[in-house]
Amino acid sequence: MYALMQRLFPIYRSLTGNGVRETLRILGERIPIQHLEVPSGTQVFDWTIPQEWNIRDAYIATADGTRVVDFRQNTLHVVGYSQPVDGWFTLEQLQPHLYSLEKQPDAIPYVTSYYSPRWGFCLTHRQREGLQPGTYRVVIDSALSAGSLTYGELLLPGESSREIFLSTNICHPSMANNELSGPVILTELAQWLMSRPRRYSYRLIFIPETIGSLTYLSRNLAVMQERVIAGFTLSCLGDERLYSCVSSPYADTLADRIARHVLAHQEGETRIHSFLERGSDERQYCSPGVDLPVVALCRSRFGNYPEYHTSLDNLDLVTPAGLTGGYRYVQRCIEGLETNRLYQSTRIGEPQLGKYGLYPTLHLKQNQFSMPTVRNLLVYANGRNDLLSIAERIGEPIWNVHAWARRLLELGLLREITPDV
Repeated sequence: MYALMQRLFPIYRSLTGNGVRETLRILGERIPIQHLEVPSGTQVFDWTIPQEWNIRDAYIATADGTRVVDFRQNTLHVVGYSQPVDGWFTLEQLQPHLYSLEKQPDAIPYVTSYYSPRWGFCLTHRQREGLQPGTYRVVIDSALSAGSLTYGELLLPGESSREIFLSTNICHPSMANNELSGPVILTELAQWLMSRPRRYSYRLIFIPETIGSLTYLSRNLAVMQERVIAGFTLSCLGDERLYSCVSSPYADTLADRIARHVLAHQEGETRIHSFLERGSDERQYCSPGVDLPVVALCRSRFGNYPEYHTSLDNLDLVTPAGLTGGYRYVQRCIEGLETNRLYQSTRIGEPQLGKYGLYPTLHLKQNQFSMPTVRNLLVYANGRNDLLSIAERIGEPIWNVHAWARRLLELGLLREITPDV
């Protein structure tokens, strides 16, 4: 995953354009992702897909041609969706078009202007303070034209037509945690899902943030409302600080339950954010009239770490260990959903566990209260409590409870209740 991130990091991505297509092409080397194009100007609910934007170069140079701000050195140097510019400006004229962070003087901020025409440059505050009075050559070699918004989709059928929905963004340049941790982890998860039997079907999408989710919903909302039983947006999953989630509006969906459960049994610091702290595409998936059961999964939540939306969100912030932890977090949520079934005890009263090899046949004080998970599972497996409810009630991770459920199923002490699919 980290090697894939290193390969994708230099590619310039925005809401639209060739960088998005190149990113999807590289991901397509690993998974059979379908590329879809939606024309500029298309109305998607209350929004309109903007013109396609591509950029070749951008810089601010002194009179002798020395570049003091250079897009080729860091793609964050240009304001996203900047209009083309080629001219000479005094420093005083240039200042309104410059963006820096006084409190983070060594960070280049990430700034965009997708829906209002303007141009600008982002630079460290130290760079900005070092600019000398004089005249500067300003070039932004960009193009805004009728084109399309591009996104990727992968549909994996399972035994059931009910779906698990997974979404991530491919629209940020030169940021490792906020941008690329989601796509590289989702690509790895797609390979894992394709390699195993699937109880549920899976809908995986790689989209530009906000306008991409709205575009996708405008084309697929009816079928998603019918089929999706749980969904997750994947973002900021590559650092090593903590694990977190952003709940759905009422924190009462199956996706909320499994995310909380996995976090409760996750080593290290964890945090559950309310929907009032939303910030990514969970906004759209949980909005009025959409109301999908979607939760955001993160390590450090977007906006909650100092490197967020700056050049400090780089390949040093994200690590192989961080990505592995993020991957395993999402994987456990999926495994929990796949194993969350209804079981019912096949015996009246408590089974004699000893004759099944589940309890010592010699009664000693030290084993008087052994096998609590098995006993508790048998008590609450009444055909009405799903496995997740039982795991939550008895304080055990669902993956442990599921392992015992399979053993009891083999011994004939449980039977599975199959709901309508």
